[in-house]
Amino acid sequence: MKVVQFTIPVAGEYSVIVQEDVLPWFYEHLHRHNETQITWIIKGEGTLIAGNYMQPFKPGDIYILGANQPHVFKSDPSYFDKRKKKEIHAVTIFFNPKGFFKSLLELPEMKTITKFVETTYYGLQAHYLHQDILNAQIEEVSNKTGAQRLSAFIETLQLMASLKKWKTLSTELAEHSISDSEGLRMNDIYQYTMSNYTDNITLKRIADVAHLTPQAFCRYFKKHTLKTYVNFLNEVRVSEACKKLMARDYESVSSVAYQTGFSNAVTFNRVFKKITGKSPRQYSKEYNQNIET
Repeated sequence: MKVVQFTIPVAGEYSVIVQEDVLPWFYEHLHRHNETQITWIIKGEGTLIAGNYMQPFKPGDIYILGANQPHVFKSDPSYFDKRKKKEIHAVTIFFNPKGFFKSLLELPEMKTITKFVETTYYGLQAHYLHQDILNAQIEEVSNKTGAQRLSAFIETLQLMASLKKWKTLSTELAEHSISDSEGLRMNDIYQYTMSNYTDNITLKRIADVAHLTPQAFCRYFKKHTLKTYVNFLNEVRVSEACKKLMARDYESVSSVAYQTGFSNAVTFNRVFKKITGKSPRQYSKEYNQNIET
């Protein structure tokens, strides 16, 4: 049986580490590491959890995840179906702002970059209008080695620092200080919820997964996410609904509601708008307008 870790060391003896993954699916467990992570999704769809934030991810997306920020790129269920022979492809750059890279960030010439790195603590997503220029820069870093890679990476950070419209993912909370055992428990909660979100998950049922009483579970979950479990479950369901709307994989809005665990379309519309700020129809319309421009 494979041992699941929450804190994962990133192998490498350099200040900038590049990892290219072509796999059946993304690493499926909530985890963290000391390094800040820049990930370019080339192929693959699923749900990203970063701190207390959740949203669908898709090809072209570029994310920066802060050092020690708990996160998981959870591939859609279709990637675990061997008959479909799907795969993911991503390029990730790791660097430790408190490790080898620290001395560079302390140089006066790096002041702008240092300020930008500080903003990555809670996670960022690049605006879709900036994806092409960032893709090219990440590829440049990937293709270099040694001092040339370091130089190309500094140029990448300088470019990132100059761009506007970065989307902040997580909100400020003490989750970065979560213990390894608590991280593994949160992973169990997330995994169970994301695999069973279409069911009627009672508080007793999810508390049993966490090996807590319902009352203790409510306190525990709120402490580590600043939200109730019902809110989190609704976010999972809305995230899955967003994927269907983006893929135009539905017959009607009502069908999306029932397929993602909501008991009726009225509740679905209300919860969807509360979480996204838009109605399902408006979300679908605006998304399709953006990809067509």
